[in-house]
Amino acid sequence: MADLSTSYMGLKLKSPIIVGSSGLTNSVSDIKEHEQNGAGAVVLKSIFEEEISMEYEDMIKNVHPTHMEHFDYFDYKIKEDNIKKYLKLITDLKKNVSLPIIASVNCVYSHEWAFFSKKLEEAGADALELNMFFLPTDFSRNTAQTEKAYFDLIEKVRAEIKIPIALKISPYFSNLGPMIQRLSETGIKSLVLFNRFFCPDFDIDKMEVTSGHVLSTSEDVAQSLRWIAIMSGRVNCDLASSTGVHDGKAAIKQILAGAKAVQVVSALYRNGSSFLRDMNKEIETWMNNKNFQKIEDFRGKLSQSKSENPAKYERVQFMRYFAERA
Repeated sequence: MADLSTSYMGLKLKSPIIVGSSGLTNSVSDIKEHEQNGAGAVVLKSIFEEEISMEYEDMIKNVHPTHMEHFDYFDYKIKEDNIKKYLKLITDLKKNVSLPIIASVNCVYSHEWAFFSKKLEEAGADALELNMFFLPTDFSRNTAQTEKAYFDLIEKVRAEIKIPIALKISPYFSNLGPMIQRLSETGIKSLVLFNRFFCPDFDIDKMEVTSGHVLSTSEDVAQSLRWIAIMSGRVNCDLASSTGVHDGKAAIKQILAGAKAVQVVSALYRNGSSFLRDMNKEIETWMNNKNFQKIEDFRGKLSQSKSENPAKYERVQFMRYFAERA
C-alpha cells in the first residue's frame, strides 16, 4: 500500500496536499473537515495588511483633523482587533486538530509584520507563510529597491521567530531563476510558487471595472510546473506549488517536478472538502500502479536537472515540431 506521508519545512504531513490560504481555512469547523478528509496541512486565511489599512482609512474619514490623537488610537485598535481574532483561531485550532497549522500574512511594505509574526508563533502556529507581492506598476521603486524589500522583511521576521517560514512569491521578477535561488539562501524553509492575483475585467455594458476570474483553472498549473522543475535541486529550501492543482494527477506532476507539497483551493471551492479524499486516492492508485511505496520514490524524477533534454523546460516559442503535434 502506498504511503502518502511526507515532510514539508520539517513538518510531518500525512499527505502532500495542503489546503491553501482562503475562505476555506478561516474557521475551526472547516479545518476539522479538511483534516478528516485527508489534508496534510492548512494555510490559514491571510491577514491582509492592505485590508487593515483600508479599514483604518474608512474609520478616520469622519474624524476632525484637530483630534490627531484619534488617528493613532484607531490605527492601534483596528490592528489589535484583527490580530486578536487571528490568534484566537490559532489557539482554538491547536485544541481541536492535529494537522500542521500554517499562519499566513499578506505583506505590502510594512515593517510591523515582524512583531505580528512573533505573536502568531506564541499562539501555536507551526509555521508562517509570508505572502509577498509588490506590483510592478509601483513606479516609485526601481528593481533593486523592490527586491531588497523581500530580503529586508525576511531578515526582520527571522530575527523574531523560530518556526519555519515559507515565502509565497509571484513570477514577476526580471531575473526569476536567480531571484528564487537567492531567496532560498536567506534561511527560509520553503518557497511557494506562485501567488494568484486579483485581475480586473471590464463590463462593457455598464462601462465598469469588475473582478476577473477568481478561481484558477487546471491550465494554470503550467507556469508553476515549469519553475518547480527548473529550480528543483537548485535551491536551499523546499518548494511548494500553488495555483492550478485541480486533481490528483496535477499533484503527481508537481511532485515529479520536485515539489514537496501542493496547495489546493479552487478545486475545493468547486467540489467540496471531500474532494481531498479523491485526490489522495488518485495519487495512491497511481503510486501502486507504478510500484512506488512512498512519495520520495518519485519526487523530482522529471525535474530539469534529471532530464535527458533539459532545454524543453526553457523553450518559450511553439516551434513547428510542437505545433504539428498540438
